[in-house]
Amino acid sequence: MKIVIAPDSYKESLTAQEVAKAIQTGFATAFPDADYRLLPVGDGGEGTIPILAQASNGVMEEVQVTGPFGEPVTAKMAFSADRTRAFIEMAEACGLHLVPLEKRDPLAVSTAGVGELMRHALDIGVREMIIGVGGSASHDGGIGMASALGAHFYNLRGEAVPALGGNLGDISSVSLLDMDARLAETTIRIAADVENPLCGANGAAAIFGPQKGLPNAKITNIDNAMRGFYSIFKQDVRELPGSGAGGGMGAGLMLFAGAKFEPGIELVLRELRMKEVCADADIIVVGEGRMDGQTIFGKAPIGVANCAPENATVIGICGSIGDGIDAVYSKIDAVFPTIATAGTLAEILPKTRENIERTARNVAVLLKGRVW
Repeated sequence: MKIVIAPDSYKESLTAQEVAKAIQTGFATAFPDADYRLLPVGDGGEGTIPILAQASNGVMEEVQVTGPFGEPVTAKMAFSADRTRAFIEMAEACGLHLVPLEKRDPLAVSTAGVGELMRHALDIGVREMIIGVGGSASHDGGIGMASALGAHFYNLRGEAVPALGGNLGDISSVSLLDMDARLAETTIRIAADVENPLCGANGAAAIFGPQKGLPNAKITNIDNAMRGFYSIFKQDVRELPGSGAGGGMGAGLMLFAGAKFEPGIELVLRELRMKEVCADADIIVVGEGRMDGQTIFGKAPIGVANCAPENATVIGICGSIGDGIDAVYSKIDAVFPTIATAGTLAEILPKTRENIERTARNVAVLLKGRVW
């Protein structure tokens, strides 16, 4: 029997790799001799880069870059074994996990560290970069990244404007004369788990601003500032899918670095050769921290489920379920939440591993009664 275990991470508790191992531990109680294939996945958010690096037999490196408030931080990035491809995660330089709750202000967070990671990759001589733009604490349209690569921003008086989201409305002109010329010779792909446009009701400020600390009262003004800034350029990227990802980093990478957007889960599944691995699987286990009606829209569990052969049983194991969960049953046979008892997040998170192992064991025992 072949069992493919391909979960996403459970945010704030376990990585995708840790979740996969916990599920295997539970399943092994009932199926000790099965052929297990652990393929932890990501969809462009935190944790995606190690997965891509592993898929290419790559190596992780640490690089010191500018952090959210200008302080130095140590960011991880990865390179393929032949050093021709770089894997960069935006959150490593300006992620929410780097900003304490009381300091969260996406308009004051710099994304310069992202550009510095890109410049390091260019110095290595890569021909391709894959940049995950999930989990950021910023909302600057990518101007911090662009400034680290040579862009300059000016106000109406011709004075230099610091590249922060709070200054977008003050920028009236941009010079790209010093932009790193090596960008034009490099293929850059954006991996994201959202396809939102840059502005409007479904744009970066309206949808993602509040969770980063942007007050609701400021959303309209900030959205207008972003719209106005990007109207400076002949190339209009504001309505392109994914331009709103990462606080507008998607738009910045498209405009300043010539990047192309690709749904993160599609990119990861291709790199992992998920469809080929699942072709002869009997059971496929997917999962993420919370599964609900949004899971059907390009999230990791559905991406993996789409790789399942017709005769395979697809099981979802998640932390909790939410409204609209019925939508996933067109792709996933059954979904099992793991939380055992009611409690606060602080009480539940430390028990995540044991909850997953117990749930996986119970699912496996039920499945064992089937004839394979």
